[in-house]
Amino acid sequence: MGKIKEQFLVDRKGKRTAVVLPIKDYERLLEDLHDLSVVAERRHEPTISLEELKLRLKADGLIQD
Repeated sequence: MGKIKEQFLVDRKGKRTAVVLPIKDYERLLEDLHDLSVVAERRHEPTISLEELKLRLKADGLIQD
C-alpha cells in the first residue's frame, strides 16, 4: 500500500477528532485488518513443510509436476 492521503477533522481547539480518507485506502485497510485477524486465529495451527504442501496440492490436482 502506498502513502495514505488522509485528512483530519479538528475541533475548535485544533484537536484532531476524526479522519477522512479515500474509499480505496479504507477498503485496503479493512482487507489488511481481516488478513491479520485470520493470521491471529490460525497462529496455533500445526505447520507443514513446503514439500508436504506441494505433495498435497499435487494429490488434489491443483498443481502439476
